[in-house]
Amino acid sequence: MEELIARVTTRTGLDAATAQTAIGHILAFLQKEGPATEVSQLLSALPGSEAAIADTNAGEAGGGGLMGMLGGMMGGGVMALGQKLMAAGVPMGQMQPLGQELFAYGREKAGEDVMGPIVGSVPGLNQFV
Repeated sequence: MEELIARVTTRTGLDAATAQTAIGHILAFLQKEGPATEVSQLLSALPGSEAAIADTNAGEAGGGGLMGMLGGMMGGGVMALGQKLMAAGVPMGQMQPLGQELFAYGREKAGEDVMGPIVGSVPGLNQFV
């Protein structure tokens, strides 16, 4: 996970803690919205990914506040993920580079046969990768 965080911080200018939180949000989103088999393969190929998801989920256990309410009103999906990323400190202009770097790393570690179905199955995700 450290290598991925370093790549994201270099590409986006985010600090390491924000990058780790953002990665956790994206992986948790994929775990919820993506095809189970491929997402499981991706998480297996990314050591530390389960811990990042657990940390993100633990941080949200308090109820979500205004951002949780906004995400709920938007019906979830990529828009709700965007709200979570903004709440975590990711500027709108850094979301696409963040997604591109995460998915490039996923392709390197898990392969296109895993990443392709994930991107193809989640509506709106392709605009961020």
